[in-house]
Amino acid sequence: MKIQAKHYGYLFLFMLTTICFIACNTNKTEFYNLTQYVKPHIGTGGHGHVFLGANVPRGFVQLGPTQNTRGWDWCSGYHYSDSIIVGFSHLHLSGTGIGDLGDITFMPATDGRRAYSFERKFEIAKPGYYSVWMPEADIAVELTATARVGMHRYFFPPTDQARIVVDLKRGIGWDNMTEAYIIQENDTVISGYRKSRGWAEHQEVYFNAIFSQPITKFITSSSCEFTEVFFDMTQEEECVVVKVGLSPVSTANAQLNRETEIPGWNFEEVYAQANQIWNEELNKAVAKTKQTKYKNIYYTALYHSLIAPSIFCDVNGDYRGADGVVYRGADFVNYTTFSLWDTYRAAHPLATIIHPEVQKDYAQTILHIFEQQGKLPVWHLMGNETNCMVGNPGIPVLADLVLKGFVENKEAAYHAMKTSAMLEERSLGSLKEYGYIPFDKEPTHETVAKGLEYALADWCVAQIAKLLNKEEDYTYFMERSKSYTYYFDKNTNFMRALSAEKTFSEPFNPFHAAHRTNDYTEGNAWQYTWLVPHDVHGLIGLFGSEEAFITKLDSLFTITGDLGEHASPDISGLIGQYAHGNEPSHHIIYMYPFVGQQWKSAEKARQILTELYDDTPDGLCGNEDVGQMSAWYILSSWGLYQVAPAGGVYVFGSPLFDEITVKVGNDKTFTIIAHNNSDKNKYIQRVKLNGKSYTKSYIIHEDIVSGGKLEFYMGSEPSTTFGIAEEDRP
Repeated sequence: MKIQAKHYGYLFLFMLTTICFIACNTNKTEFYNLTQYVKPHIGTGGHGHVFLGANVPRGFVQLGPTQNTRGWDWCSGYHYSDSIIVGFSHLHLSGTGIGDLGDITFMPATDGRRAYSFERKFEIAKPGYYSVWMPEADIAVELTATARVGMHRYFFPPTDQARIVVDLKRGIGWDNMTEAYIIQENDTVISGYRKSRGWAEHQEVYFNAIFSQPITKFITSSSCEFTEVFFDMTQEEECVVVKVGLSPVSTANAQLNRETEIPGWNFEEVYAQANQIWNEELNKAVAKTKQTKYKNIYYTALYHSLIAPSIFCDVNGDYRGADGVVYRGADFVNYTTFSLWDTYRAAHPLATIIHPEVQKDYAQTILHIFEQQGKLPVWHLMGNETNCMVGNPGIPVLADLVLKGFVENKEAAYHAMKTSAMLEERSLGSLKEYGYIPFDKEPTHETVAKGLEYALADWCVAQIAKLLNKEEDYTYFMERSKSYTYYFDKNTNFMRALSAEKTFSEPFNPFHAAHRTNDYTEGNAWQYTWLVPHDVHGLIGLFGSEEAFITKLDSLFTITGDLGEHASPDISGLIGQYAHGNEPSHHIIYMYPFVGQQWKSAEKARQILTELYDDTPDGLCGNEDVGQMSAWYILSSWGLYQVAPAGGVYVFGSPLFDEITVKVGNDKTFTIIAHNNSDKNKYIQRVKLNGKSYTKSYIIHEDIVSGGKLEFYMGSEPSTTFGIAEEDRP
């Protein structure tokens, strides 16, 4: 108990000093201490699956506690319901529905145990920092990180049995070690590697670790799965500091990363730098409101949106490509963890606004992945194509980057998109042959979801073909983008699976869902009927009239039904049959402005923002999905959302905050002000853009990134004029 008390008293003084330092600078530079509002535990309960630990924005290293994996809710390696820690691992995923990583696990110990309990009141998590006290061993742990280096500080009780167990066997979820190696370089340095197979088929992680105290004993198993590194901690109140450099390439590069990013031993300085980096990112989109709860949710969402994509290269530019080849000295920053089926919808569009400085590197990474594996990424992890989820989600992301001016070689980008769209794999052969994907010609399920995702991706290819004056290709891909019409059953007004003879699949239950084994992906017909974000007006036409479309859309939010015993747990956050906990629903509320009922978007947006997000551990209604759930919240709290998958047309909803100031690059800011805003005043009455009356119910990307001021005038009742005229609709 003595170590715990001393450690936490010291920690309080350190963190207070850091906060005061930032506050003092705030008065001079208008730089706000925003990390104080980040609550990393949000989403660690329920089905949020978020990472908890120390990292920096887009860092390769995500250093945090790993618990015994007990099932689906431990995909990140941590769940709020658990109180047992088995180690502190350097790589984690955040918000995924599949578990992987958990590589290079360190665990301080004073006996032969490899797991200790902890009490929540002695656990602290802040951006760039994690701390916990494990009373069974009387060991206090502090963690911080840079992009490629994890820094540990362990406070041991006086003992000659102090040790750090290096666990190279343990992984998270599907991950299984296939090969490991560890060696003692000298009396303070160890190095090695871990190779594994999991969600990503082949993973290689190399490490180089240096200790602040000399190693007194080094014991490793014959397979190198477990190693015990001993230290003499007989002097009272001593600690061991460890700096662990990671690399996807080699132990030499891991050492280079370590020596470059953390040359010294000042733990407080490294944490202060991490805190500063997080504050700089959070200051790019400052929200003003009197409600602290909303600030907590908002800045935590910004924080979660910056965990990935993650850096996947060394300080010298070396990286391991999608073909397994090591590429030396790249002139761009290579990234990994592209959860594209989730993130093309909001996370990537958001990043084009507030993080323009990294978009060219994203584009370069995506194009190099194409060159190395022959197609655009689908769900890329640790240099591996997992092919997880359906469609061609790399196409919307790349098309969006092209249309927003982040891609220099547009011809190369178009070639990558067209090639990926014309492959034979993953049901594309059937799409090319029939114009849609017949359920009776496919060995796998989910044909409706696949077809709708391919249609929106094809629309994106068509937009780039048009940009490059490729008229024949434009016509071809625009026609393919209409393939969604095949699945629409006008007798039921649902998207349904169709056979090669053009008969709909029977029996049909629009509520029924079966995880990855029915006609939809993690959803049902009620949710997938609306997955036409690229051609909302075309979808309206299928219903026969705006009135019929509105009636059906209204019903989505009120009707209830039995999803069935095999429904995916991802179908969560339900309002009627609208499922906010899963991505295919995320654009749906923003379809109302297309039929002149923008006020309904405002109503639904406020409901979701205030009821389905919270600042508690169970504060997410579904998987975070690598930033998508948070990105939806951020954009929607601004009062806008990009519906079409590429191009930057943002449809208005309802701004949650009184004022948002967004740094959009090139020393420009875009300010969003909501006049007379309140919980009741959620409806837009009128709008001004740069001081002039603005009648449209949407705004384009160029207007945002050019800088300026968007003003919403709010009221307690729906406007009888705003967004109703056809010329003002998206």
